[in-house]
Amino acid sequence: MKERTKVLIIAAVFLAAYYIPWDHALIRQSGLEAFMMLREYAREHVLTCLIPAFFIAGAIAVFVSQASVLKYFGAQANKILSYSVASVSGTILAVCSCTVLPLFAGIYTRGAGIGPATAFLYSGPAINVLAITLTAKVLGWEMGLARAIGAIVFAIITGLLMALIFRKDDAARTTGQIYVPENDDGGRTLLQDGLYLLTMVLILIFASFARPAAGGAGLWAAIFAYKWYVTAALLAVLAFMVKSWFRKDERRAWVDSTWGFMKQIFPLLIGGVLVAGFLLGRPGHPALIPEQYVQALLGGNSLWANLFASVAGALMYFATLTEIPILQGLLGAGMGKGPALALLLAGPALSLPNMLVIGSVIGVKKTVTFCGIIIVMSTIAGLLYGSFAG
Repeated sequence: MKERTKVLIIAAVFLAAYYIPWDHALIRQSGLEAFMMLREYAREHVLTCLIPAFFIAGAIAVFVSQASVLKYFGAQANKILSYSVASVSGTILAVCSCTVLPLFAGIYTRGAGIGPATAFLYSGPAINVLAITLTAKVLGWEMGLARAIGAIVFAIITGLLMALIFRKDDAARTTGQIYVPENDDGGRTLLQDGLYLLTMVLILIFASFARPAAGGAGLWAAIFAYKWYVTAALLAVLAFMVKSWFRKDERRAWVDSTWGFMKQIFPLLIGGVLVAGFLLGRPGHPALIPEQYVQALLGGNSLWANLFASVAGALMYFATLTEIPILQGLLGAGMGKGPALALLLAGPALSLPNMLVIGSVIGVKKTVTFCGIIIVMSTIAGLLYGSFAG
């Protein structure tokens, strides 16, 4: 961190401590909400979601060869293949807009083109199977289908636009990768590396599997009931793989890479969650911006309502699946179906914490463009859906 940045941070903290009226009831409530949201995030998402995701990112950075990444996600890769894979990659990962960040950072730092990388970044939290299924069950099959189709289309269009806008930057990155060394696989087969990564992905899926709705039954309830047994078994399998298939220096490199991602991402996440909690609070808990004002602005299907839903969704943090009961309540309070879809398409994929982290990985200019594309497309999709759904 540059010295100028440190000075600005210290000055901002001092001015906030000096001028913000912390003795005001609303400010005190907002401050409490900021730390309550941070506690909720720490309890529900760090151990079961973020930690496994960090280890997956570390493994990608160390054990997935740069040549392989460039083959499928590089700026010069076959676009049909790369965008097809990237746009549906989120279907197996029940991750939120923050959990996907270390995975995105691992892929991008290994040479993925900005287009496929941002397509994956959007797809990860926007189109997981659990979210689509629960959306269809709670909010209706029309909303679930619109969300699934919209997420896939958004991922592809966002990636293509990012690749077009920043084609010179991608060309410069590709130019700098003239020599691609052979990957030292330690004598492992491609199948072994694939099983190793698959095992960690399954650990992430089962460890973060959300509790079904009250009274829920069937497959989801059964998976939740046995998720920790399955997770423990997968951890045992992973331990065997790491011990038997990897050398000591490879294991150390994996841990070092994982720690590097954690040092980069955790501080920004903490700050972003605190700011989001202070301004918007947790679902159902008022903070600086009153909930009734937000709800009053989301009725009907006007351009403003859809735009506001897109922007509000982009700023708020939604843990995986939490956006669905929030929208259920908002729809019951008079929220239009168009703004509801706009928030569904913008909310899970973006949040204030993840914007800060994305900026540290790809830069402010690319981050602003990425967020702007999603907000504009979410607004348009909401207008179209609202006009058809009534």
